[in-house]
Amino acid sequence: MRSVKVWPETWPLRAPFVIARGGRNEADVLVVELEEEGIVGTGEATPYARYGETAASVQAQITALTKDLEQGMTREQLQQVLPAGAARNAIDSALWDLETRRANSDLWRMTHVVRPDVVEMAQTISIDSPEVMASGALALWQNGAKVLKIKMDNAMITERLVAIRTAVPDATLIVDANESWHSEGLAARCQLLADLGVVMLEQPLPAADDALLANFIHPLPICADESCHTRESLPQLAGRYEMINIKLDKTGGLTEALALAAAAKTAGLEVMLGCMLCTSRAIRAALPLAGTARFVDLDGPTWLAQDVTALPFRCGRIALSESLTQ
Repeated sequence: MRSVKVWPETWPLRAPFVIARGGRNEADVLVVELEEEGIVGTGEATPYARYGETAASVQAQITALTKDLEQGMTREQLQQVLPAGAARNAIDSALWDLETRRANSDLWRMTHVVRPDVVEMAQTISIDSPEVMASGALALWQNGAKVLKIKMDNAMITERLVAIRTAVPDATLIVDANESWHSEGLAARCQLLADLGVVMLEQPLPAADDALLANFIHPLPICADESCHTRESLPQLAGRYEMINIKLDKTGGLTEALALAAAAKTAGLEVMLGCMLCTSRAIRAALPLAGTARFVDLDGPTWLAQDVTALPFRCGRIALSESLTQ
């Protein structure tokens, strides 16, 4: 018989990200703890308003399954009774953690993935003035980040990107438009990005406008984020995207994420591995996917003012060889 606990946590953010979020100074996560015969497995998820989630709604989904979890619900059974999203991710991650601890193993061995010494990752540049964004890019580059993910809205596209490229001429740049662009002028913006050496554009249009990307000729790969959640999303992406952003809070955990990554490869799509604002606890659950990804964007915990059992984050990488807990 298992015991089940679920609780919300609030984590303060570092000052630069507080400014970028319009003054909001904290991140909310949900934690699930499963205890069985003295062994404890823990999972974390971040409710996301874009998908209609709140901390209360996610906690309610988890709590509704308490009896089933106590009676030994498996990961496979979980996939059938709970839809993809943060609630399923929290439980799925806790079940994976419980399984690995019961087996005296770790996620790398359980998923048959060779653990790398270092995971190279992108560092995010938040939306701001061209000068501030360029200064931030230069600071990250000088601290060792080689891949920079530029957050963008629908304003000052040229000014911001030119300023950043001028500041870091040798950096690998990817742009995340977060559904903020429109089809009008998209071709010209894609050409601008290509001319500036940007190597990928993430989710330029609202997910509901994906049909506008059909037969759209573009000079750089386009990545689906909000448009891709699980394997069921893949048929609608054909001919529109070249890459998908896999996040455990979208797939509903590592179980579906592994299957999605394999299906994406079969479909000829490259993978980006992403995350929400979260602690290192959530990043650990996603790490086995890092080797399948062209780009890894797991810097969520680096925006927190404090972390729980922090991974060895360095600017632009996770130095796993420095950790004794993986």
